[in-house]
Formats: sequence, structure tokens, C-alpha cells
Amino acid sequence: MQFQSLRKSEDIIIGGETVSPGNSRLLQISIDRLPTGTLIDIPVYVFNAKKPGPHLLVQAGLHGDEVNGVEIVRRMLHEKRFRVARGAVIAVPILNIFGFIHFSRDVPDGKDVNRSFPGTKSGSMASRMAYHYTSEILPQIDFGIDLHTGGGQHHNFPQVRYTKGDENSKKLAEIFAAPFSFSSRLIKGSFRNITYRLGIPTIVFEAGESMRFDNCAILAGMQGILNVLAHFDMVNKLEPQYAERSGTISLSDRKWLRAPTAGMFIPEITNGGKIKKGQTLGMVSDTYAKKAKKIKAPFDAYVICINHQAVVNQGDALFHVGKVLQ
Repeated sequence: MQFQSLRKSEDIIIGGETVSPGNSRLLQISIDRLPTGTLIDIPVYVFNAKKPGPHLLVQAGLHGDEVNGVEIVRRMLHEKRFRVARGAVIAVPILNIFGFIHFSRDVPDGKDVNRSFPGTKSGSMASRMAYHYTSEILPQIDFGIDLHTGGGQHHNFPQVRYTKGDENSKKLAEIFAAPFSFSSRLIKGSFRNITYRLGIPTIVFEAGESMRFDNCAILAGMQGILNVLAHFDMVNKLEPQYAERSGTISLSDRKWLRAPTAGMFIPEITNGGKIKKGQTLGMVSDTYAKKAKKIKAPFDAYVICINHQAVVNQGDALFHVGKVLQ
């Protein structure tokens, strides 16, 4: 993957504030007020190198309860890994401030910011957040990395999703080199949908589960971002590395395996592991040990997500599995 446009060294302007080449600043995008009158801003770190190069967006906290991504950005800020030699990095540790302070996926009115892009200037809270973000940040980036976790108690093994038919996002996923990668459909109103429409290659990194730190997932995300920075010569060195760099396993024919009945869910495999057709992956048992139903692998595959909920209802998603892309 080559630079689609080797930008000249240029000012980055966000929230009416300017970051000239060779400078770094913390900026704010003003969004709204709490009922108490407290202003809520989206914090945006800008690292603008003197030398020309691509502009990368690294963002987290689009869903406020997905804290692994927030910690990935925080650690990389703390360790000064975004101080690039060429190009620019725009790093947003928490996009959905409202959701974050309420331990919630959504904003207080129940809307999902990741279903609200490109947004409107006078719309709902989620729509206004999406509008300001789309208007102020997206015109100034060349590609993006969006950090997420599994929802609820679904634990995603580190994986990257790219847009089917978008070769640049697929190549970006290969460079990121998460343990697994696969294409996924675009969802109306999502961040990846609007970046695709604007011609900005974007990948989504999913790892861990909401409201719970997973150090392996965090390190895998940090390494993936560093891989991208190194590939585009935005940093001069890859060391220190956070995780062993290796090629990603490309998956296809993904399938959710669901609870055959209600009861206690007991998984019998390790997330990220390889499975064989017919292998028992776990079981759902009643609380009296009278009846139990096994869950078996429908084909040879890898497990990329396990539900950590102990008590499940019939039809609940328990395992996410995918075949190796041929």
C-alpha cells in the first residue's frame, strides 16, 4: 500500500485552533453541555511532523463502555509513540465522552453515535457529535484505525475488520497484522461507512469485551498501530515491540453458534483456538444437572469470540467462528 497522496507539510485546523508542521497540541471539539451546564468537549491530540507524509486517525471510545481502545491510545500517548517523523497522527482517546462517563455504549438519549454518521448540525446529541467529527477531522486524514471491543460480555479475540471490495482497507488490515482479519459489511450510519464513502481506507480493531481491561488485547492493538506507523515510514523505529509481529490469518464464512436451550453455559475451548468439525466446544446445562446439550463445531475453523455470560437463554450467541480464507 502506497501513500495515495503524499501530503505537503500543512497546518491541521480543528476546533478553530491550528497545529502547524513540527508542532503537537491537545485540541478540543465543543459538543454540548451537561444539564449542570458543564461543557463537554471531544479531546483531540494532533502530532504534526515537519516532513510530509500521510495523516493517520487513531480513535477510541466511539462506544463509551469499550475501554480497551481508550487504554491503547492512552498508553501510546504516555509512551510518546505518536511523535511521528513525517506526516501526522490525529489521536482521539474518547470520542463518546457522554457514554464514557455513564459507562454506556450510547449517549444519554439512547442513540448510538456509530449509527449517526455523517450527522447533522442541529440533530440529536449523537448526530451533532458525528457531524462535528465528520466536518472537522475527516477532511484532514488519509486513513483511519477505529478501536473497539466486543459488546456486553462477548470477548473478541484480537481481530481486524475491513470493508469488502476495498483493497486499500484490506491491505491496511494486513499491515496492522492482528491475529485475525476478515471483511465485514458496511452498516448504515457507521463511522466506517462514512469513511468508505469519502474514500478513506479504515479498519476496525476489535479486542476484549466492554468495561474490562485485557492486557493482551491492548498490547496487540498497540503493536498493530505501530506496525502501520512503521510501514508508512512515519516513525524511525519499530522498537520496543509490544507483541510478536506475524502475518494475520484471513477468515471467511463466519458463523455465530447459538444456545440450543436456556441454562448454564460452560465453554470447553480457548478463545482464538483452532477447532475441528464435530468437536465439542461447550455445553448448556440446566441448573439441576439433569439435561445438557453440547455445542459442536459445524466446520474446521478458528474461534474469534466467546460469550462470557454464565447464564444464557435459547438463541443467545455463544461462539463466533470463521474458516480460513482459501
